[in-house]
Parts: sequence; structure tokens; C-alpha cells
Amino acid sequence: MRLVVATCQVDYAGRLTAHLPPATRVLMIKADGSVLVHADGGSYKPLNWMSPPCTLREQTTDDGTLEWVVSSPKTDDTLRILLTEVIHDSSHDLGVDPGLVKDGVEKHLQALLAEHPATLDEGLSLVRREFPTAIGPVDLMCRDAGGASVAVEIKRRGDIDGVEQLTRYLELLNRDPLLAPVRGIFAAQEIKPQARVLATDRGIACRVVDYDALRGLDDPTTRLF
Repeated sequence: MRLVVATCQVDYAGRLTAHLPPATRVLMIKADGSVLVHADGGSYKPLNWMSPPCTLREQTTDDGTLEWVVSSPKTDDTLRILLTEVIHDSSHDLGVDPGLVKDGVEKHLQALLAEHPATLDEGLSLVRREFPTAIGPVDLMCRDAGGASVAVEIKRRGDIDGVEQLTRYLELLNRDPLLAPVRGIFAAQEIKPQARVLATDRGIACRVVDYDALRGLDDPTTRLF
């Protein structure tokens, strides 16, 4: 990545036109070829940019001023940056980025609940994660204290689609005489009111999961509220 701090004027022409008068800004040139113009404000969004694929050409104007011309091979869009004063210019090899790892996604919840199924229902024990069916795997297949089968569908945010998904699993699983009767538990960090109403109507239990408590980072018994 190349970072340039410079006093510059920016003009964008193509599908739209935009002009930034001279001011000190940060110019960012990424390894994928994208060029972004940032100000010291406006949060994460650049003032102007050119997305890849694009080509950056550095040249000088007739009066000797440095000019960047960024063009796209797919469109007629052009980003022209006139640099009247370069304050800083550096390049950095950031290497390969592993990507964003989100905390609290469904697979993490599934792993934690597989270790602690009794948090969903007293006496619940795990039979198998990703229990296979003809229409897809059930997140957790469990047995309750009485030995009955329980299918658990886990979502980060529970909505109607998740309830419908679990309903389809239950309809299929209850056709198997070795498993039937199978009841369902819909577990999520947050369950929308409409999803809760639909689940209750279909005899599916709803459980709101406290992710931090499952990880041992929060003890609900110590809270004042």
C-alpha cells in the first residue's frame, strides 16, 4: 500500500462529475489498484475514489506540477489529482490479509451450545452436530431428560425464515420412526417478535442465547440489572 499526504485538487469526470478544491488530504493506493482520497474526517468513507481495475499514471503538467491520472478500462471515468505539495510519500507491504473473523457467528454459537446443551433445556444432551437430513443438516440433534429427540436450529438473529427452516426439518425428522417424536428448539442471540409468535404457534420452543455467558466472560448472577 502507498500512502501519500499532499495538498491536492481532485476532479472526477465520467458518469458523474465532482470537484474537490485544494486542501491537504491522504491519498491511498492499494495493491489491488484502487485509489482513494481521504480527508481528516468523514469516518471511513473516502471523499472520492476509483475502484479496480484501474490504471494510475503519474505525470507533470506544463508548469511542472505533479498530476495523477487514474482511469478505468471499462468506463470513461477519470480521476485527476493535482498535487501541489507532497508532504509524505511511503509504501508498505501489508502481506496477505486473513479476512474479518466475526465473533458470535452461528458456527461459534453452535460449537458452544454443543458443549453446553443443558443451557437450552434442563437435561438436554448432545447426540450429534450437523445431523444430516435430505434437505440439509440440523445444527444440533439432542435428547432430553426423557430420551426424546430434540432438533435445535441456531441463528445469530432469529427471524421467520429460521423458524420455517426448523419446521421443514421437524416435518422430515418426524417421519423417521426411530427418531419420532421430535420437538424443536429455536435458539438465537436475538429473536424477532414475529418469529417467536410463529414458533410458539408451531410448538417450537424459543431460547435466547447469552453468548458472553456461554464463553464464561459474563456471569448473569452478578448483574444488578
